[in-house]
Amino acid sequence: MKASDVYGILRRIPEGKITTYGDIAKALGCPGASRAVGRILNKNPRPFVVPCHRVVMSNGDIGGYAFGKTMKKELLTKEGLRFSDGMVENFARCRVDLASLS
Repeated sequence: MKASDVYGILRRIPEGKITTYGDIAKALGCPGASRAVGRILNKNPRPFVVPCHRVVMSNGDIGGYAFGKTMKKELLTKEGLRFSDGMVENFARCRVDLASLS
């Protein structure tokens, strides 16, 4: 799995939508590599060009972010997402189908 492939997927995720580490791994043909996706995102050299804040955990938890969870939540809130106890509200409706982005 290459970082450029992960970043390519993220660049296509529209504002106000999210995906998961596992969704990205599956889309790249590596369904068990969600942690590898997380490591790649943690080293994202251009976080505002490659919107890694739009990646959350598979249970809807906001997950980590290089600039902290508070900043991640602020960015997602500005994009129209809402949270309850650190979890994305209406998770299924906010989650983008990566296959539809191809």
